[in-house]
Amino acid sequence: METFLNIMLIRFAVLAGCLVVAALLLFTVALALKRRGKLDEVRRYTDPAVKAGLRAAARRFEGPKPTTPRSRDRGGR
Repeated sequence: METFLNIMLIRFAVLAGCLVVAALLLFTVALALKRRGKLDEVRRYTDPAVKAGLRAAARRFEGPKPTTPRSRDRGGR
């Protein structure tokens, strides 16, 4: 049991370390872009992709919607 807990603790530490490194990397990139004056340009390009990703995630968490009889008659279109 102790070995299992040690493995789980190491796994958690590695995961938490990766998240910290990713956050620091993202912060560094944002800071560099801000210093060069290109942060607004990057935001303009990434905004549609982020919004589309959030919409897709929201649809995924909503779950499957029941199909109507009419949609089955048209081949699901």
